[in-house]
Amino acid sequence: MRSRVVFPILILLAAVTTTPAGAADGDLATSKSDLTSPKKVIKTEREWAKQLTQAQFYVTRRKSTEPAFSGKYLRNHALGMYVCVCCDQPLFNSRAKFESGTGWPSFWTPVSPDRIQTAPDFHGTEPRIEVTCSRCDAHLGHVFDDGPPPTGLRFCMNSVALKFVPETKGKASAKATAKPSRSPKPDPAPAPEPDPSTPSSSSPSPSSSPTP
Repeated sequence: MRSRVVFPILILLAAVTTTPAGAADGDLATSKSDLTSPKKVIKTEREWAKQLTQAQFYVTRRKSTEPAFSGKYLRNHALGMYVCVCCDQPLFNSRAKFESGTGWPSFWTPVSPDRIQTAPDFHGTEPRIEVTCSRCDAHLGHVFDDGPPPTGLRFCMNSVALKFVPETKGKASAKATAKPSRSPKPDPAPAPEPDPSTPSSSSPSPSSSPTP
């Protein structure tokens, strides 16, 4: 991952946090209930170690980084939501995902500013901006200022720090709920009773000759 100067990124992040998620793209908007302030999830290191795989634990709790081009979500193009692998908090909509060519899943905005936390990271060779989950403080990755419009940001995330929830499940249940019920067919009208004074068309006429 290429490093960038810290302060310009902080300015860009400040601009993003003042704009509601989905303002630039209606498909990114989330429901009002999804935008409530997240409740903190606090666990001991031992509890996290029991819950997570070894790779998930070292990335999310020990701030490690998965190898480039190794993540299972790098080339995932399905529609859905990327949630935190530790606490299931929704973090990134698949519609904000783009191909950065860096080797890690990249997004240009989170679903809501309050879903993430950012802080300067001076542990590498150059300063970076760390991104963590606001609910459980899980390390997710870093953010850089070389992303696409409208934010110009690249949230470079670790696949093992995320869990993908496909969108199709919710759509299917919504369609089933909204399916209209068919109205019963009306009973056919009764046939009129024949008039005794009118000869039946099925009875042969006395003057008719037999067919040769």
